[in-house]
Amino acid sequence: METSHIIIMLILLGCMATYIPVFMCLFFTAVLGFLLFTDLPLLLLVQSLFRSMDNFALVVVLFFILCGNIMTAGTIVDKLIKVANVLVSWLPGGLGMAGVLACGLFGAISGSTVATVVALGGFMIPALIENGYPEKYTMGLMTTSPNLGVIIPPSIGMILYSMISNVSLEGLFLTGFIPGVLIMFGVCVYTFMVFRKRKEIVRMPIPSFREVLLVLKEGFWSLMLPAIIFGGIFSGAFTANEAAVVACVYAFIVELFIHKSMKLNQVKNITVSSAVTSATLLIIVGGATSFGRLLTLENIPGIITEAVLSTIQSPVVFLFAINILLLIVGMFMDIISATMILGPVFLPMLDAFNVNWMHFGLILTVNLAIGYCTPPMGVSLYITGAIANRDLIYVSKAVLPFIAIQMAVLFIMTYMPDLVLWLPRLMGFL
Repeated sequence: METSHIIIMLILLGCMATYIPVFMCLFFTAVLGFLLFTDLPLLLLVQSLFRSMDNFALVVVLFFILCGNIMTAGTIVDKLIKVANVLVSWLPGGLGMAGVLACGLFGAISGSTVATVVALGGFMIPALIENGYPEKYTMGLMTTSPNLGVIIPPSIGMILYSMISNVSLEGLFLTGFIPGVLIMFGVCVYTFMVFRKRKEIVRMPIPSFREVLLVLKEGFWSLMLPAIIFGGIFSGAFTANEAAVVACVYAFIVELFIHKSMKLNQVKNITVSSAVTSATLLIIVGGATSFGRLLTLENIPGIITEAVLSTIQSPVVFLFAINILLLIVGMFMDIISATMILGPVFLPMLDAFNVNWMHFGLILTVNLAIGYCTPPMGVSLYITGAIANRDLIYVSKAVLPFIAIQMAVLFIMTYMPDLVLWLPRLMGFL
C-alpha cells in the first residue's frame, strides 16, 4: 500500500474520531485527497457529487420515506399492531411475538430500520413492560426486530446496492423475504421457549373467530398497503419507483378519507419532514460517492482485490472474512455510507469466488442491518435507550440473544445461497 493510501485512511479515521458527521468525514477526506494526490481539478469532484444525487433510482427511497412518515402520523401502524396481536398474543410470550411480527409488517412498507424503531418502539416497549415482560427482553426485542425494516423489502440499503451494482432491484427485493421470515420465526421460537412456563406474564385469551374477523376487517386497508406494493411490483403492473409513489398516494387516501386519522393541514408538515430526511440521505450519498470517486482514482479497490485474491483461494473463507469485516464496519458506519463505499470495493472480487452479485447484496444488507444494534454507533441502541431511559451498556447487553438469532440466519443464508435465490429464479430475475 502506498503512502498516499495510508494518509487517506488516517484522515478519514481521524475525522471520525472527532465526532464529525460521517458525510462530512467522507467529503472532507475526498477533497484533501484530490488536492494532495491527484492532478485533476476539484471541479470533477463537484460534478461527481451532483451526479450522484441526480439519480432516478433514489426517487424510490424518497417516496418510501414519505410513506413511512404518513403511516407513523396516522393509524395504519396501530392497526397493523392489532392484527399482529390477535394472531399470536394468546400464545406464551405472545405480545413479544406480536412485536416482531408488527416490525415485519411495518418494515414491508417503510424500508427503514430507524423509522420502524421510532414508530413501534414508543408503543410496544411500554406495553410489554406493563404486561409483565422483563425490561431486558423488551429492550432487546424492540431494538433488534426493527432490522427487518431493511431486510424485508422494500429496503433502502438494497435500493442503493442495486443502484451501484445494476442488479435487478425486484430480484434483490425477493432475496430478503426468506431471511426476514427466518428471523421472525427464530425470535418467536426463542420467545416461546423463554416464557412457556412463566405464569406471571400476562397472556391474552384465545380470540374467537368473530374477534379475529373484526380485527382483520378493521386492519384491511392497512394490510392492503404491502399487498399493493409487492403485488404491483412482481405482477409487472408497475416498477419499484412507481410502487413507492402508489404507496404514498394510497396511504394518504386511507388516512385522510377512510381512517380519518389525519387532517389536511398535517400533510404539509409530513411532507416537509420527509423532505428533510430525504435531504439528509442525499447528503450522505453525495459524501460517500465523492469518497468512492477518490478510491477509484487511487485504484484502491483494485489493490484490495489483488491482495485478497493472493491470500484467499477458498470461497468459504472469503465469505467468512467478508462477514466479519462487514459486521465490524456496521459498528461504525451507517448502511447508506457503507453500501456506497464498500459495494464498489467488493464487487470486482465476487466473480473470482463465484459469488452471485444478488446474493452478495443480501449479505451486505443483513450485515449492515445488524450494525444498527451494535455499539458504539448503533443508532437503534440510542433510540430505544432514550425511550426506556437506559444507558448504552444496558441496551447492548439486552440485544445479545436476538443478535445471535440474526447472525445464525446470516450464517445460513451466506452458505446456502440457493435458499435465498430460489425466489428470484422462480420469478425470472436470475
